[in-house]
Amino acid sequence: MQKLYSSSFLSSVALLLSMMLPTGVAQAEPADWKIDPEHFSIAFEASHVGYQNQMGLFLEGSGSFRYDAATHDLSAGRVEIQADSIFTNHDGRDNHLSGRDFLNARRNPLIVFEATDYAPGDDDADATLTGNLTLLGETHPIVLDVIINKRADYPFGHGRETLGISANTTITRSDWGMDYGVADNLVGDEVTLRFELEAIRQ
Repeated sequence: MQKLYSSSFLSSVALLLSMMLPTGVAQAEPADWKIDPEHFSIAFEASHVGYQNQMGLFLEGSGSFRYDAATHDLSAGRVEIQADSIFTNHDGRDNHLSGRDFLNARRNPLIVFEATDYAPGDDDADATLTGNLTLLGETHPIVLDVIINKRADYPFGHGRETLGISANTTITRSDWGMDYGVADNLVGDEVTLRFELEAIRQ
């Protein structure tokens, strides 16, 4: 004999089944994420006398943030970069950049970014991250363009849920009092910053 089931009963069964099905990524909720130092690239470039854009890296950086992947809510975030880890593949230039004319790393060993707001874009692209950048003892707001490249369980190694993120921004370094070479156009005032990172859910 055919039995009739109410729509509410069928909905309950469907909900139960959906809860029992395995998923490739843990259910999203506010969580702490730590940037993997082995997969954290911090690059910059600035014009050199108009001939070329000199590129370089910061070799030492760390960071963490609190983020809900379901709601895209970022409630905290901090990145620290060691100023004296600057690298442009030329010892003399690196010493100049870490000295008093530029980063003054002895007096200001850390470059710090603290996030204040995150506005997600469509399909995790075209998002913006707002925060405060502290450089040479001065703090000013900046905005980064952000793309979340991927969120999934890592396919090897630690095997934990991981976010892959690309971000970039352009700052005017003289806003922080770093004005060496600006007046005579020896070194560009605008500096492009680029970040490539993997963050692991804790």
